[in-house]
Amino acid sequence: MGEPHIAGCFQANEPMAGRTLASALRDWLPGQSWSKVRRWIHSRRVTVNHAMCLDEERRLVAGDVVRVLNQSLPRSGADEIKIRHVDERLVVVDKPPRMMTLRHRAERHWSQTRKTRQPALDELLPELLLQHEGPHAARGRRRPRLYAVHRIDRDTSGLLVFARDPLTQRQLIQQFASRQAGRTYLAIVPGHVAAQTITSCLVRDRGDGLRGSEPAQRKGRHAITHVQPLQTLADHTLLECRLETGRTHQIRIHLAELGHPVCGDPLYRGPLDGPAIANHSGAPRLALHATCLRLTHPVSGQQIECRSPLPDDLRCFWERLI
Repeated sequence: MGEPHIAGCFQANEPMAGRTLASALRDWLPGQSWSKVRRWIHSRRVTVNHAMCLDEERRLVAGDVVRVLNQSLPRSGADEIKIRHVDERLVVVDKPPRMMTLRHRAERHWSQTRKTRQPALDELLPELLLQHEGPHAARGRRRPRLYAVHRIDRDTSGLLVFARDPLTQRQLIQQFASRQAGRTYLAIVPGHVAAQTITSCLVRDRGDGLRGSEPAQRKGRHAITHVQPLQTLADHTLLECRLETGRTHQIRIHLAELGHPVCGDPLYRGPLDGPAIANHSGAPRLALHATCLRLTHPVSGQQIECRSPLPDDLRCFWERLI
C-alpha cells in the first residue's frame, strides 16, 4: 500500500488556538456533520503534526498542522515488537513503524481501550518483558519500570534502548551525549548519493515552522551525519547513515537539504530556498530504519551491538524499485 493521499490539509492560526480537533475540522470543512468528523478521527484518518490523532477533544495550538487522509493508517501492535537484548540493567527493542516511542503527556489520561487503538512502546514493553522472562519467573512480579534514553520517530522502525533504573538511564544518556554509543540507519532516497559527511547547525525553526539547518552555522545545535551508499538503482539509493550526533529529525533534514529527501517523508521535502521535491516513490511509509545500535554496558563494560535487518515493508518496497 502506498502512502495515503491527503484529502485535506489545514493549519491552526492564533484564533483557532484552544479549539478541539473535532470543532476545528467542522470549521475547516463546512457542511460535514459532527458524526462524520468524529468517524474520520476514530478510524485513523486524521493526523496532527504528521502523527495520527484519535482524540477528538485534543486542544490545538497555533501552528498545528492537521491532515485528513483518504484512507485509514494501519495499526501496529505488541506482537510486532522484538526484544533484541535484555538484562537487569537495560533492554534493546526493535520498534515497528507507526508506533510512538513514548506516550504524549496529553494522552496519558486515556482509557486502556483508547490507548490500544494508538499504542505506545513504553506502555507495551513492560508486559512483554514479563512474558519474556516466562510464567514462573514473572509470577507475582510487578510490571517492570522503564526509563527512556532516546527515541525514534513514530513512522521510523528499528532499534532503541530503555534503561531499567535511573542510574543506568543517566549513564546511557551520557554515552550518547559523548558519542560513545553508535547508531546506524538505513534510508531509501531518490537519486544518486555519494559517500560523504554532512555537517550543519540545526535550529527548531528554519523560517517556515520546520526544523532545519542555519545557513551561517552561527547558532543551533551541531549535527553530523556520515552517509554511505549501499546500493544504487537508476532512480534511487539505499543509504547507510551513521549518526555522530543525534538531533531531532537529523537524518531526514540532512538528506532533504542535500536534495534527496527520504522516500515517504511528508515533512522534509527539500531545502528551504528551493522548491519541494515531489514524492512519487510509492513508499508505504517513511523509508527510514534504525538498523544498528552499539553501546557499552554500564556495569560489565561489555560492548553490546544489536542489528535489525530492513523490515519486510521496506524490503518489498526496495525490491519493487529494483
